[in-house]
Amino acid sequence: MSANNSANKSLISFTVRMEFSPDDRAEVRRILEALTTESRKEPGCINYVPHFVNGEEATVLIYEQYKDDDALQHHRNSPHFAQYGIGGLYQLMKQRSMEELEAVL
Repeated sequence: MSANNSANKSLISFTVRMEFSPDDRAEVRRILEALTTESRKEPGCINYVPHFVNGEEATVLIYEQYKDDDALQHHRNSPHFAQYGIGGLYQLMKQRSMEELEAVL
């Protein structure tokens, strides 16, 4: 295995899909902006990109990448995740699903 492939093995990538009421879209955007700003400051966060899904007014998809499991756990235990994720988005969402990804290269 090349050094590049073994480096990607510890990389953690996933998407989180959440559905909200269309009436909450402005509030969801506000929360996502704050959560994204703080998450991107984390030393182990490589990518944190929230999207509204075209054609699905009340659906959000977040693409996240962390350098390893410690970085992901740091994110999940951070004060900003508690405030904006658990205390904000989780309170408004109607449904949530997650897909773990494995990098090809």
